[in-house]
Amino acid sequence: MDADLVKKAFSVAMAVQSKGNRTYQSEKHSSYSIFAFHGSGTVEDWYSGTSFGETSIGLRKFFPSLKTIGNDEIALVNGKFFQQFQDLLTQEVLKEEFQLSDETRLEHLLKDARLRDEIRRGVSENRTIVFTGYSSGGPMAIFATIFFLQQNRIPALCVTFGCPLVGNQIFGHALRRENWSQYFLHFVMRYDIIPRVLLAPVSSMRQELQNILPCFDRSKLESKARSPEASYSFCDIMRNALLVASYAACSFMGCTNSLLQIITGFIDFSPYRPFGTYVFCTGEGRMFTLKNPDAILQLLCYSLQLDNAKPVADVACRSFKEHLVYETEFKDNLGKEDVVDLELLDLLLPLYSGGVSSNEKKSIETAVKELGLSTRAMLCLSAARESEQKKQRNQERIDDKREKIKDTLRKLEDYRDKGEMSQIGYYDAFKLQTDQEDYHANVARLELAAIWDEIPDLLKRFELPDRFECREDWVELGTRFRRLTEPIDIANYYRHSRDKDAGAYLKPEGGRQSRPRRYRCTQRWLEHAEGKPAGYFLESCFWAEVEELRICLHTNNQNENRDAAFEKVKDRVLKLEENLLLWVEDERLRGDVFFKKSTFVEWWRELPEGHRRKSQISTFMGG
Repeated sequence: MDADLVKKAFSVAMAVQSKGNRTYQSEKHSSYSIFAFHGSGTVEDWYSGTSFGETSIGLRKFFPSLKTIGNDEIALVNGKFFQQFQDLLTQEVLKEEFQLSDETRLEHLLKDARLRDEIRRGVSENRTIVFTGYSSGGPMAIFATIFFLQQNRIPALCVTFGCPLVGNQIFGHALRRENWSQYFLHFVMRYDIIPRVLLAPVSSMRQELQNILPCFDRSKLESKARSPEASYSFCDIMRNALLVASYAACSFMGCTNSLLQIITGFIDFSPYRPFGTYVFCTGEGRMFTLKNPDAILQLLCYSLQLDNAKPVADVACRSFKEHLVYETEFKDNLGKEDVVDLELLDLLLPLYSGGVSSNEKKSIETAVKELGLSTRAMLCLSAARESEQKKQRNQERIDDKREKIKDTLRKLEDYRDKGEMSQIGYYDAFKLQTDQEDYHANVARLELAAIWDEIPDLLKRFELPDRFECREDWVELGTRFRRLTEPIDIANYYRHSRDKDAGAYLKPEGGRQSRPRRYRCTQRWLEHAEGKPAGYFLESCFWAEVEELRICLHTNNQNENRDAAFEKVKDRVLKLEENLLLWVEDERLRGDVFFKKSTFVEWWRELPEGHRRKSQISTFMGG
């Protein structure tokens, strides 16, 4: 932690807050350029629409990484904060038809010419770009940093002070997966209420917050912070924070009580979750750092629990006033404080602390005291750490199955190669099921499905490390599995006429899918790794489109002449032929599709002669 950089970032962040007519302020140093954004203290700039003001991330072309990969779920963010960031961009950028190029950078898209030039100059002079913000200026800095990392593909730093939460679990997961979370540093005073505000719905305290948020005018602070509205807001925020933290703790403790699911049916929990590195400042000469997002959520809740010995009004007053003491903390203590990494410090309960050194025990006692941690809080923190360890154990267990997967894939490759030697593609051989080898291939297919079906489920529940889907070995193995196994899964699907009950194997996104998640998931891994659009690597579904076109033409031929029937699917046929050439050229499909007796060749030869003669694949089909 560079104390000098943090001090300068805070200085610029506070300076822009004092200038109500400025959106940002910058400061240049020898090795970095700092850009601070102005925050707002009105409820209208914090909440919109839903109870918590959340919305799916907009401008997806600029933020393609803010989603889960395999399950393709889009991150949620605070709508008003994101709108304020969008206001920095030119109107041209916000148009649907605007296209990004590989050369497009954040600084090319900004409305403010001066900001645009200063960022460009900082990049060209090889200075580290630092975005910062105090209070609700923090979300602006966060979005700017993500935009910069996504478009510029070089490191940038983000430092926030008293920043409210911005996005949901998917938001943080995506940043950790991309290895960007390391660039975000969030300073939080132990009693500051603002980083906890969005854990409560505005619908329950809109009027109170309307009166309280402007209290960060120092001249009005004392009277407003001691008002009944402040006490009500504080209690409501902390009650909701405790609900969110308790529900999260039960989830990663593996609680199976059915009441937990019932509760979620009539209580709206805040979607917002922390990410990055949090630095909790106690004001007593010590800072505590933490990266585990589940543990951070617990600490945000339990480090601000009521002290039974103090009146609610006093604690509420302090929680609002604490939002204004960062200046004192950084001016007097930063660089002199004892920084404790809670990731390394085992916060064990005293009754389990046998075997630790006296220094460790002292550090534990100090953390417990200065952060105000109860026994329940420490149990929840221990559960959060155990949740991370469980993810690692799950990954190790899945890793142990790689050799089994590879051995089974080799058996299917042998099955495919034997068929090719006899000029019978393995898709057609599997569909016919005439030999013992076909039976063994089916057993191998089922064994692989059992292994791979578990992975999307673990990812859906966030029970694997965040970077699992970016691991090159699993992307490669998943691609090999999908390209080899999905064709015979399609053969099995149409062999048993499942399309008559469940419809086409491949359906438009959004509806109920017949295509197994194990294939959709591994396809998206490769598309993300290669930076390709959704659907680019759809070659393993070639046979599904062939089967559907066969069925469509057969059905249409019963009602009208062949040429008329063909016209209805002509565009699909042309697209299939275009894709086929690309996939064969890229070696994503093998030559067995052109075998004389393959399902594809036999179907294609039934197409109208006029089309076959002009077709771009006619040379592969013998004219």
